Amino acid sequence: MILSDRDIKAAIETGRISIESSQPELFWHIHASSMDFRLGNTFKVYEHSRYAVLDPKSPETFAKNMRVITVNDGDPFIVQPGEFILGVTQEKLTLGNDLVARVEGRSSLGRLGIIIHSTAGFVDPGFSGTITLEISNLNRLPVALYPGMRVCQIAFEQMTSEAETPYNKKPFSKYQNQVLPEESRISMDPEFAA
Repeated sequence: MILSDRDIKAAIETGRISIESSQPELFWHIHASSMDFRLGNTFKVYEHSRYAVLDPKSPETFAKNMRVITVNDGDPFIVQPGEFILGVTQEKLTLGNDLVARVEGRSSLGRLGIIIHSTAGFVDPGFSGTITLEISNLNRLPVALYPGMRVCQIAFEQMTSEAETPYNKKPFSKYQNQVLPEESRISMDPEFAA
């Protein structure tokens, strides 16, 4: 069941949803069934010329293969056609053990060709941190993105019961308390353990 605007506000008031933001008043970001988050200032881009392939068994091909770019407030980050970058939300989200969240792009950006998440749009109960955004430009033209702009919407769903093992208690919770956009940590998965 997706939480309505009044349920989102109630969950924030009771602490089941916690949002840390530089914005003192969050509620203008809340819509009928979702909440907008804003784009942060830090981006990571792959260095295409360093490795021929991104290999889950060789973490150096991706973990040490990204360049960090920090954009000042008011300045654009230009996403080139066909480009894939990692961005991050300004807001830090913490979920209770009985809620999940789904990250979706905003339709206004989708109509420019910007995809906000490739596949990882699901936030587990017990997660705490900023949201890493997997941003792609499907357009044939470059698109400017600005830190502080509303970039994605978060929908919250009530689980049937509290999670027995929420994300913050899971043995392989690789992205808990992330602050910057985080590159893949797939090499930490048990099937790739040495």
